[in-house]
Amino acid sequence: MTLNELAQGLRPLAEGIEWFEGLAEDEQRRVVQSLVYFCGQARAREEDVPQSIERSGIRPTHTPAVVLTRWNLGMSGLPAHELTKSFRLLVSLFSIADARRRALYCAGGCSHEWHQLPVQP
Repeated sequence: MTLNELAQGLRPLAEGIEWFEGLAEDEQRRVVQSLVYFCGQARAREEDVPQSIERSGIRPTHTPAVVLTRWNLGMSGLPAHELTKSFRLLVSLFSIADARRRALYCAGGCSHEWHQLPVQP
């Protein structure tokens, strides 16, 4: 739920980063792997990469950005010190892909429970 709320802008990224950094490393790796899956399900595209790097706030020279530029989503195997950057980048990629999917395929309504999230106060 948290990842969908972050992708849809219902929670600020700073809050998501704080949540993510509070997890144990093995949990962080599972979250990163879930984000990779969600990006695939949302039909992320290689052409989304530059915008996701920009939106994430990480530098294009950081390892996760370089990996993603090569259209490699296998970031859960990166060193622990790269996990937060990977998280930021994948949330941004997921956000871009999911927004497009909602606009193109779900605009008239859909049954995806994650597209029916209430706006947080």
